[in-house]
Amino acid sequence: MGHRREFEIAFVGLKPGIHKFDYEITDKFFEAFQQQDFFHCKANVRLALDKKNSFMLLKFEIGGSLEVTCDRCNNNLPLELWDEFNITVKMVEEPELMNSQEEDPDIYYISSSESHIDVANWIYEFINLTIPMQRTCNFEKMDGPYCNRAALEMLKKMSDAEKEKKENPIWKGLEKFRDLE
Repeated sequence: MGHRREFEIAFVGLKPGIHKFDYEITDKFFEAFQQQDFFHCKANVRLALDKKNSFMLLKFEIGGSLEVTCDRCNNNLPLELWDEFNITVKMVEEPELMNSQEEDPDIYYISSSESHIDVANWIYEFINLTIPMQRTCNFEKMDGPYCNRAALEMLKKMSDAEKEKKENPIWKGLEKFRDLE
């Protein structure tokens, strides 16, 4: 992965207190990472870095939009992004050891001799975390404005055919015991 200096923050030269950074994230940002399952990303990342003497509090605010493929009908589905994430960065003598022992994913250790911190990996991770696991047009009614009607009709036909197949005469009469709990 290429080194991108725009995502490196030289925190040594910063005075204690809150410092704000804004990043515009597009599909080009993700070229350095593995292939994504979304496209047309237009994300805004606002980072508030609160510098203290031996640690920093980083608050990421993710907003914007991108498109994914609907899990149900395979059409493009626009999604709005919004979430907040906090990271505490502590400066220690043995950061590798401390990072391997730390159980809290919101705490990260760097060497006390470091002068820069790269936030690109966190931005990548946080944008991916804002995307829901299940990506469907409209879960309740399956009739969202982006739905592929032909695919939904085919799914309905397949579902009806599957129901007809499932009725096995061996189990007939046992369904009355299903709701006895």
